[in-house]
Amino acid sequence: MKKIKITLVKSPIDRPERQKQTLKALGLNKTNSTNEVVGTPQILGMIQKVNHLLKVEELA
Repeated sequence: MKKIKITLVKSPIDRPERQKQTLKALGLNKTNSTNEVVGTPQILGMIQKVNHLLKVEELA
């Protein structure tokens, strides 16, 4: 599995509660916070749901 670096670039304010919970599960709670995660199918699905709020980079 590849490591993925995700950064929250847009505020979750005025977003549905479901998206806020997804961001919390990804370990992102403040704007510009960054987390490195392993690219499992579950994580990739969560990233896809809130992709409009994130910047995603693959790590080598």
